[in-house]
Amino acid sequence: MVNRDDVIALLEEKNIAYESVKHKAVFSIGEMESVHLENSERIAKNLFLRDDKKREYYLFSIKNDRKADLKAIRHLINSRPLSFASATDLEMMLCLGEGEVTPFGLLNDSEKRVHFILDSFFKDGIIGIHPNDNTETVFIKSAALLSLLEELGTDCIVVNLED
Repeated sequence: MVNRDDVIALLEEKNIAYESVKHKAVFSIGEMESVHLENSERIAKNLFLRDDKKREYYLFSIKNDRKADLKAIRHLINSRPLSFASATDLEMMLCLGEGEVTPFGLLNDSEKRVHFILDSFFKDGIIGIHPNDNTETVFIKSAALLSLLEELGTDCIVVNLED
């Protein structure tokens, strides 16, 4: 299992610039807002989704104040109807608990079953996500995150929710 220290070591090994901020444990974007971090508008809301046949799974990082319209997302990624995946699937596939969803959890997806979807809001800037530990937020360039995930075999999709 890839933990917080493994994530930070991987960022260091790959020479990926990041800024890390420790804070109290947070389990929702609402709780995250109470932490009052700099660049708070760049902190992602992360959703673990699945299709109606439980064949395709997606981790979606969306701008924290955007509504996740699952029908719109479905059409953007050309999938079957979407819903939220179970806590059991989250634990089994990404080794994460409820309220701990983060793209770095994809490092635990040894079978590469989960696709990563990134809100285009983050495309040309930084993104704030947990390093598999919800007592810390790491800010990195989203391009570096996409590159790292793709290098490690994760299918990545960028979608524009504003169209």
